[in-house]
Order: sequence, then C-alpha cells, then structure tokens
Amino acid sequence: MHEKFIARQPIFDRLLRVFAYELLFRSGPQNEYRPARGRSTGVLTDSITLFDLQMLTGHARAFINVDEQALRLGAARLLPPERIVVEILESVKPTEQIVAICRDLRADGYQLALDDFVDPPGMERLIELASFLKVDYKLLAPEDRARIAQKYSRDGLALLAEKVESRQELDEARRLGYSYFQGYFFCKPSVLETREIPGNRVVHLQLLNAASAPEIDYDAIEALFKQDPSLLYRLLRYLNSPLFGRRHEVRSVKHALTLMGEQDFRRWISIFALLALSSDKPPELVRTALVRAYFCEGFSGAARMPENSADLFFMGLLSVCDALLDKPMREILASLPVAEDVKTALCGGENRMRDVYEAVLVWERGEWPRLPQLVERLGCDEQNVPDTYRMALEKASAISI
Repeated sequence: MHEKFIARQPIFDRLLRVFAYELLFRSGPQNEYRPARGRSTGVLTDSITLFDLQMLTGHARAFINVDEQALRLGAARLLPPERIVVEILESVKPTEQIVAICRDLRADGYQLALDDFVDPPGMERLIELASFLKVDYKLLAPEDRARIAQKYSRDGLALLAEKVESRQELDEARRLGYSYFQGYFFCKPSVLETREIPGNRVVHLQLLNAASAPEIDYDAIEALFKQDPSLLYRLLRYLNSPLFGRRHEVRSVKHALTLMGEQDFRRWISIFALLALSSDKPPELVRTALVRAYFCEGFSGAARMPENSADLFFMGLLSVCDALLDKPMREILASLPVAEDVKTALCGGENRMRDVYEAVLVWERGEWPRLPQLVERLGCDEQNVPDTYRMALEKASAISI
C-alpha cells in the first residue's frame, strides 16, 4: 500500500490576500515523477477521497497540476469547476485532441492555468483558452518578465508570478502588471534596515518575550494586558467559550493562569500576541506560523525530543517574526529570552531543532527529494512527516484568524 502525501503553497492577490493554494501530492516514498502511473489523476482523486479539500484550502480555489494522461481521462471533472483551477503542466503538447479537451473544460466553467510559462513557441491555442499564465520568475530574466507582461496584458488572462522570493521581486511583478504571486517572499523580512517598532507592537513583542521566559512574571504580564484591552477581551472570551469547557468568573490575569495551567497560558499568550503583531500583514503569515508551531510540537515525539515540545512549538511560532516585524530574525531573537537551540535553528545553524524545522519547510515547499535524508538524520519514519503535517493543518484551521 502506498502512502499519500500532500503539501500546499499559497497564491496571493495584489493586496496579499490568499487567492488560492497550489496542492502538491506524492503517491509514495519514492521521490520520482511517474506520469505513466497516473500521477496527476491521483492528485484529483486523492483530494476527493483522502484529503479534506475544505481543510486544505478553506474557501479558496485549489490549483491542481494535470498532465496529458489526466486531461485525456477527464480527471479534472471529478471536482467542481468553482473549486479548482486546472494547472496544465509545461510538458503537455498542444495537440488537436488536447486543445479540444481544454476547450470543452473552459466551456463547462473550468479555469485553466499554464504552468512554468516562459512563452515557448506553438502554445498560442492553449494560451487563448487559459485564465492564468504562471510565469516562472526564476527561469526568466527581468526583461523577459516585462516582455511577457506587455505581450499578454488582456482581459480574461491573469499573470501569476511564481517562485517570487523577495520583496523586490514582488514589487517588480506588481509594477509590471502581474495580478497574482506565489513563492516564499511572505516569510522573509520586507526590509532589513533597523527601524523603530510601533508602540502597540512593542507590547505584543514584550508579551512574546514574557511567554518564553523560564519563569512567568504574572505582574508584568498583567501590566502588559492593561495596555492592550483587546487582548484581555480575547482572553476572557476564550475562557468563557464552550471549547474551553469552563465557564468561570475570571478575576485577574493571574486567575486566568490558574484556570488554564501554565503551559496552556504560555501558548495562548504566544498565539494571540502573534495575531496582534500581524494585524497589517497577510493572514497567511499567521496560518503558516500556527501550522509550523503545531507541526514542530507534534513532531517532537517522532524526533525523540518530547522534553523539547514547548520550545519546538515556540520555534514554529517565531519562524515568521522577521516578516511580521520587517527586521532580520537574528536581531529579533537577540531581544527575546529564547533557548539558544531555538535561536540557532531559526538563524540557520545546525542542530536537531533545525532538522525538525527543515522537515516542515521541506513539506511546505514540496521538496520531496530532501525528505529521506532529513528523516534519517532525525531517526524517524518518513510517514511521520505527512501525518504530523496533516494534524497541524487541522489544529491551525480550528483557530479563527
């Protein structure tokens, strides 16, 4: 029996709101592309039968790759046209039959995207049917990106810049007229120069600091809550919710601590301080942080690090702070009393915590060939990664952002 693995990558609009997710699947532990075995058809069937599409993408569309075989079999029709974008791989040749299939899909309401688009000759008939051109930003020089943007600027055809990895590339793509963006830019700082952090963010950063301290200073935390009544309101609502299961009168932050327990209280502060920090950032940043945090914590057992589960959770949560604060990670961590192992891991050093962090990064990006060596180093089974990631997605999706 082959295990089914999944990863997802967000696609943003011009306002950095999540527009869609590209879903990436593996059919088993072999890191091989096997079109003859119906790989793309399996992507579509797996998204229906094995994975919860609502959990993976929410109300956003799913971009799902299809090869020639999947197109011929009509696999895209297994999912409703309003939920997916049929992403045609660059290996598909525009034969008469393929063009006819794509024309019928378009007529039935399916949107088509051309993957890894570099404007090759002979693709005109597929381009006419496409709703999206996914332009590979890494393969093309700046002048070619601009040429494509100018050539294909028309109603009904949106340009999507993929593999965008810096704020500079994002700004360039926006300026050229690209409408959608995919890549790792949102988890990197927008700027690197030192600048003041706004006052309310200082409070939230101080709360993160307090949550990571070896001993909780209840009086200090209570004073910080008084500076941000909205966080106190969230805490009280949380304690009074059916999910928490206890409807008690809360007299103080200290009292809340006794109701929740120290570990849960630390976690609550960490998550909601992070949410407050991200008020003017893409919500996907917080989702990414939560998934990473739950993954790293959940993976502690498989990695034989159960005693480090709290630090691993905090590591995942902090992993997007450079993007939230527009400052280098090393500079942010210098002001927090975080365990040295966590600092080393987040700053690119080598230790077992970094290996756990790399596991979730590999899964996010669908970099399957790196996985076997990584899990061997951690001394666990490869199946632990997709299982833990699926669990992390479920937990993160339960938190309202």
